[in-house]
Amino acid sequence: MAPEIVVRHARKTDFPSVVALLAAAQLPPDDAASWIDHFVVAERDGEVVGAAGLELYGDSALLRSVVTANDVRGTGTGAALTNAAIEWARAMRIESVYLLTTSAGDWFPRFGFERITRDDVPAEVKASVQFQLVTCSTATVMRRKLT
Repeated sequence: MAPEIVVRHARKTDFPSVVALLAAAQLPPDDAASWIDHFVVAERDGEVVGAAGLELYGDSALLRSVVTANDVRGTGTGAALTNAAIEWARAMRIESVYLLTTSAGDWFPRFGFERITRDDVPAEVKASVQFQLVTCSTATVMRRKLT
């Protein structure tokens, strides 16, 4: 029987594992340390095998760094992390969740995200480090309204 994967809120001690997952997936770690308290992680046998973070900007949030280890891809772990982050945002009364993606634009609509233009993103979200990164300048922008 395969070990169970548990999704939980991240602890500061999870940060090195989150950064390692981001590096392996070639995702930017920029400013992740500032938001580690708003990450959820997937854990299997004491090892962090996935992560997803929220950056909070007023009544909006930026979903960032949705990542899983190679050996758990295709198991629903990424979906569990994404759903957990969305539910956490809803519990915090966030109105809309935004994200940037260069490779998963066809994956996120199953969670209610729709493609939008950068002009449709609130200024405070656009001012985030993620939106300022050169690597994200051509990324697809998506939004999920929660209210």
